[in-house]
Amino acid sequence: MRYIWERGDARGDRTGVGTRSVFGATIRFDLAGGAMPLLTTKRVYWKTATRELLWFLTGDTNIRSLCAQNVQIWTDWPLDRYRRETGAVISREAFSQAIVEDEAFAREWGDLGPVYGKQWVDWPTYEPVGEGLFRKGAGVNQVAEVVESITNNPGSRRHIIEGWNVAELGSMALPPCHKSYQFHVADGRLSCLLYQRSCDLGLGFAFNMWSLAALTRMMAQQCNLEPGEAVWTGGDVHLYLNHAELVEEQLSRRPSGEAKLTFARRPASIFDYRIEDFEVSGYAPQGAISAPVAV
Repeated sequence: MRYIWERGDARGDRTGVGTRSVFGATIRFDLAGGAMPLLTTKRVYWKTATRELLWFLTGDTNIRSLCAQNVQIWTDWPLDRYRRETGAVISREAFSQAIVEDEAFAREWGDLGPVYGKQWVDWPTYEPVGEGLFRKGAGVNQVAEVVESITNNPGSRRHIIEGWNVAELGSMALPPCHKSYQFHVADGRLSCLLYQRSCDLGLGFAFNMWSLAALTRMMAQQCNLEPGEAVWTGGDVHLYLNHAELVEEQLSRRPSGEAKLTFARRPASIFDYRIEDFEVSGYAPQGAISAPVAV
């Protein structure tokens, strides 16, 4: 964070806010002994991040179930579209409540398009029906296929979950930032490398790193392996210029404590985890730091 803030390149960006940025960064974190990469210099709402991860695994693309759990990570994008297209003046709280209480409203305004979960568990396929015509085929469940390939062919270099579906990027509320996951088995340990094309270091990174580690732990449990490393690689890693107070406050703090994750049970499949299955100990963060989200 300090390096980017003091020495990163000043760049314009899609949001118009402006950033300081570096291109190409890597972090490795050993997950042995239940260790988890939870920042302690600010409070990370790991249950919120976990609920988002579990939502991805359902393949759902509507924010209704998230809003019902008071998870507002994705609310700003459909809210922005609703305000633009209707001209309505509405708070995020009121919009989220309407999404939860009105199924028809949620169908019209709550869908994000074919984002993460859709690509992870239902990557679209098409099959020819003759005369140059095609029909929709069975979707590809990449997550299930990777669990199967890790279990039965651990030495493979093809244990990959990909979110960057070029044909559908234009239909997504936001193209995937954490886009490519590759798993690796060695000495009975499962590691995962995430390539993230764009990283908001001030806000998004803490969630991304937690989710990477949590998914790695879940996959390891399902494949009867020990967790190895969570390896995070960022393309454009940036801090928004309007995050100055967040940056200075966080850099003034010193980390302490060691968070560990245990599972309350072993679910029947990678798709059967519940928030109650995640038990975190040893996490004693300092206070939360808020900052605006650039939409």
